Amino acid sequence: MTQQPHATPSSSTPSSSTPPVWDKDHQQAAPTPADMPAGSGFATGGLVFAGVLMLVNGVIAVLQGISAIATDDVYNRIGDYVYKISLTGWGVIMLVLGVVLLAVGYGVLKGAWWARMTGIFLASMSMVLQFLFLPYAPVWSGIMVGVGFFVIWALATAPHVPGRGNAPAGR
Repeated sequence: MTQQPHATPSSSTPSSSTPPVWDKDHQQAAPTPADMPAGSGFATGGLVFAGVLMLVNGVIAVLQGISAIATDDVYNRIGDYVYKISLTGWGVIMLVLGVVLLAVGYGVLKGAWWARMTGIFLASMSMVLQFLFLPYAPVWSGIMVGVGFFVIWALATAPHVPGRGNAPAGR
């Protein structure tokens, strides 16, 4: 076997200056989730997406509220419904919920801790209200219940990003 000119002979004793192969500084593999900084990856992307969904949900709730208040002809009238709220009443509820969702969605995008906690509460309330609004807009209400579920999940599982917002003292 011929020796390559660029090859160096291997020594039988390992050098103390050579780091072992399992040293993290000399590995070529992608970083593991434990090596990544807090607030990176899917959870933070889900948090941003949840904030955007809250903004969109707020805009749509405002538009639903305005259309229910302006003319009651937009939605079909329901004969006997367990929850006796007029469409004007639903319009006011949706309008107020939409404005608050807009403000909290903006806070979530800014990284405010209070907005995450308030967002979980508002998404829960939005899910309940959309469920009650189901006879008026069944498909849309079902979609919005699913969106609310994702928003709650994203807000509850996203890690705290240091330096953003004001977290409670224990974190």
